[in-house]
Amino acid sequence: MGKQKKQKKFAAMKRMISLKDQRIKEQDRAKTQKKKKEDPSVIKEKEVAKYPSCMFFQYNTQLGPPYYILVDTNFINFSIKAKLDVVQSMMDCLYAKCVPCITDCVMAELEKLGMKFRVALRIAKDPRFDRLPCSHKGTYADDCLVQRVMQHKCYIVATVDRDLKRRIRKIPGVPIMYISNHRYVQSWSL
Repeated sequence: MGKQKKQKKFAAMKRMISLKDQRIKEQDRAKTQKKKKEDPSVIKEKEVAKYPSCMFFQYNTQLGPPYYILVDTNFINFSIKAKLDVVQSMMDCLYAKCVPCITDCVMAELEKLGMKFRVALRIAKDPRFDRLPCSHKGTYADDCLVQRVMQHKCYIVATVDRDLKRRIRKIPGVPIMYISNHRYVQSWSL
């Protein structure tokens, strides 16, 4: 036969040590001081987060044709798999002139991937793509893209990476372009 299960007593409370108990030190015995009631007539100060002036009414006024699109490493790779021309598909998505931009970190990441992704590297070296120099240390492309978008809200970020999309959605006014059903789709993060 197995053990019988014990049931907890209904509405049982944990025992509290009283302030007069010997185990409590003298400094801890002093009762907590009551907080002063706040005067309702006093003006309360709140610290409000500062947003850039381009985000008036949560609408980013810096975005407009020609659209500058920051391209991530995996966006180029997935475009090749879906057999999409990067620049032409961007124009089909946005119905305006698009200038794809690639940072030095993304280029370094593509070069690190080796011969398997040489087609993606060749596409990234296309003269239609703008090269953006990076001044920071390291070659982690996701941090580079997020940092650049935080400084200048004039970019659309093209990525398929879920973690990067999640990070960029937290930044207000930055649209995201991704691949869905063999075409480019754009979503706004307001």
